Amino acid sequence: MIIAIVSFRLPKPLTLEEAAAAFDQTASLYLGKPGLVRKHYFVTEEGDRAGGIYLWRSLFDAQACYSDAWRDMVTAKYGHPPEVVYVQSPVTVDNVTGKIEHP
Repeated sequence: MIIAIVSFRLPKPLTLEEAAAAFDQTASLYLGKPGLVRKHYFVTEEGDRAGGIYLWRSLFDAQACYSDAWRDMVTAKYGHPPEVVYVQSPVTVDNVTGKIEHP
């Protein structure tokens, strides 16, 4: 499993409600996305930075999502280009299932 942390600065701070409304506009684009297990949108407490934390089945799947067209869409919508950081997760604690996993 690969985790991608995507973040971008915002041109003006957003409240949690404003961020949720903005994210609702793109959330359906990720339903059924090949290789995507889960996406969490986020906005900082100050409202000056936002993004997503994605859990992918593979690096290939993640990189396929973050195309030039995707980067252009994010930049146009939020005013700043996204930064993408890839990390691996060797151990996961899942309190829903009560399991510790080694993906």
